[in-house]
Amino acid sequence: MTSILTYTFKNLPSTSKWALRFSVRPLSCSSQLRATPAAQTKSKKTLAKPNIRNVVVVDGVRTPFLLSGTSYKDLMPHDVARAALLGLLHRTSVPKEVVDYIVFGTVIQEVKTSNVAREAALGAGFSDKTPAHTVTMACISANQAMTTGVGLIASGQCDVVVAGGVELMSDVPIRHSRKMRKMLLDLNKAKTLGQRLSLLSKFRLNFLSPELPAVAEFSTSETMGHSADRLAAAFAVSRTEQDEYALRSHSLAKKAQDEGLLSDVVPFKVPGKDTVTKDNGIRPSSLEQMAKLKPAFIKPYGTVTAANSSFLTDGASAMLIMAEEKALAMGYKPKAYLRPTYATPKVLEKAGLTLNDVDAFEFHEAFSGQILANFKAMDSDWFAQNYMGRKTKVGLPPLEKFNTWGGSLSLGHPFGATGCRLVMAAANRLRKEGGQYGLVAACAAGGQGHAMIVEAYPK
Repeated sequence: MTSILTYTFKNLPSTSKWALRFSVRPLSCSSQLRATPAAQTKSKKTLAKPNIRNVVVVDGVRTPFLLSGTSYKDLMPHDVARAALLGLLHRTSVPKEVVDYIVFGTVIQEVKTSNVAREAALGAGFSDKTPAHTVTMACISANQAMTTGVGLIASGQCDVVVAGGVELMSDVPIRHSRKMRKMLLDLNKAKTLGQRLSLLSKFRLNFLSPELPAVAEFSTSETMGHSADRLAAAFAVSRTEQDEYALRSHSLAKKAQDEGLLSDVVPFKVPGKDTVTKDNGIRPSSLEQMAKLKPAFIKPYGTVTAANSSFLTDGASAMLIMAEEKALAMGYKPKAYLRPTYATPKVLEKAGLTLNDVDAFEFHEAFSGQILANFKAMDSDWFAQNYMGRKTKVGLPPLEKFNTWGGSLSLGHPFGATGCRLVMAAANRLRKEGGQYGLVAACAAGGQGHAMIVEAYPK
């Protein structure tokens, strides 16, 4: 659901009338900056179904998520993905030959390694007989990689799958203009000097203008930042509310990092540089400092700024997913069951759960405004009836259970890798806090969303 709002926005009534429906209940995060772990919860029913294979996550890791342009800037995506795979192999000691399939998510592809899953797998020492493919679904690419792995296991095609994702925003492909590309291709085909000179005579200086990549939807040419700004305005989410939420994310992430709770992070010895051991984008500030920043997208009146947006991030993640019986036969103690589907209300209804049953929420934080607008929509009967085909609202997730170890705003958001981080955060929180059900959700460009129930494995 977290991204569907952006898509629905295009068909909304006028912003001022829309905002009035949601302006009566401001959302403040200032009282939640020191959220405490959820209390020990009483065991509930399992979501296992007869005659359906249980799929479990044994463990998952990620490289430290770094601001683009820092320690990973001289690497290629498959280098970072390989580091995640090697970290997973070291963490789990799973024999490479046992892995039946590898699937990775990525968004902005390096053209030399378009199937980055395959290149990373070979670099990590997996056999060339182990199939590997790459999926792309914007910011839920790793979520789709996991879902693909679950499907392969549930259908009986595989017993052991490694799913993950990678993004390297430090080095994105920059292309020649289409006219220049066409000329170069034609020159390559030209057989005589006359043909080459004829083609070169058509050259113009504007052919040299490069095509820079943009985080924008092809169908609308709108960036996610613009969508987030308009979404915040539509749902009457103020600049102060967005800054408060971002400060909460950074503060909780710093606390989790200092307490050693981010155990999925594995050290990465960057070639030619020092070993990177932790995320470097966690930067708690103050509301006063954040208020000084200018709007990043809609100027001068927008409310989305660099401080309340996720930052361009480099990083990779990897997760070992198995059929339950295979994991137990190999002596593993799984961390959680995976129960994927799409969108928050759908996954809850399919599982027969309500928000009250969920012990740990892990939602992707693309922008503060995106999260807070979704909160308001989820807490609105009017929105549910007019835009979701529901009689009643979904409900508001309690902040004391929501992203309590930080989120994408503070930990970082490598587009193709975030999904695995969300699932491992939910699984690790459930184990530490004694909960049973976690709810993972993320948004993606094009009005797409993904949600998954993570059920703690019984101790």
